[in-house]
Amino acid sequence: MGRFLFSRVVTALVSMFGVACLVFLLIHLVPGDPVDVMLGESARPADRQALRASLGLDQPIETQLVNYFSGLAQFDLGQSLHSKRPVSELLAERIPATLELAFAALFVALLIAVPLGILAAVERGKAWDWGAMGFSMLGVSIPNFWLGPMLILCFSLWLGLTPVSGRGGFTSLILPAVTLGTGFAAILARMVRSSLLEVLGEDFVRTARAKGVAELQVIWRHAMRNAWLPVVTLLGLQLGALLGGAVVTEVVFDWPGIGSLMIESIQKRDYPVVQGCVLFISLMYVLVNTLTDLVYGLVDPRIRLDGSK
Repeated sequence: MGRFLFSRVVTALVSMFGVACLVFLLIHLVPGDPVDVMLGESARPADRQALRASLGLDQPIETQLVNYFSGLAQFDLGQSLHSKRPVSELLAERIPATLELAFAALFVALLIAVPLGILAAVERGKAWDWGAMGFSMLGVSIPNFWLGPMLILCFSLWLGLTPVSGRGGFTSLILPAVTLGTGFAAILARMVRSSLLEVLGEDFVRTARAKGVAELQVIWRHAMRNAWLPVVTLLGLQLGALLGGAVVTEVVFDWPGIGSLMIESIQKRDYPVVQGCVLFISLMYVLVNTLTDLVYGLVDPRIRLDGSK
């Protein structure tokens, strides 16, 4: 187990280093000059040059990269070009909202997908199966930027049950979580169904049924315990996607998370804040996938043994 853990941690660190390099280089390739945005196109050349020098943008790209990694080593992500506040401070204000939305959406997805996927597998080829898979197709097809406004129109404007936007309590979380979680639930339901169908044909399931074990116990205690591995994989990947892909949902519902902060910073060409947001989202992907590998090793000892060789 020690070798397995060490190999996964090393892989994660190498991935994080590569992500940090890519984030820095790609952000600097984005068209537009933050100095023009801050001072306007009518600013004098001397003022533009002075501001560029004070921000360190006049230095060679290699020097900026070295300074960037020196800051990262000290957990310093730099300073916002507009608010003059530390980027880490801005992220700390927004991260709780993004985590809250992501885990609420994951809860909604599991609440919908697991029963739906199990029902579709047990009732294979019947009306329930067709209905569940039809819902899955519908959930995958509807984009968040359309579903969100429709939910606002129905539940906020017509029925008056939830706030239109913002983060102001439990009711304000419902619509964003449903919007973000529905698409994930559709994908997860199909995975639960296919994984469970594969396990239901195994000999140990037939043996359990032959012994007279109740059908509910056969499905939940025997079949689902062996069907979780592909589902865990998808959960790990999609949790990272929920943390990073909540951008559209946060903008639609004016949710004060990392996604909305990143969009605001892109519009202002605030490079340090954009770098911090993209780096956070990317590192969440790496961290979640590393944790998924570790959970794999705990659930299935064969993977742990293979990974330690």
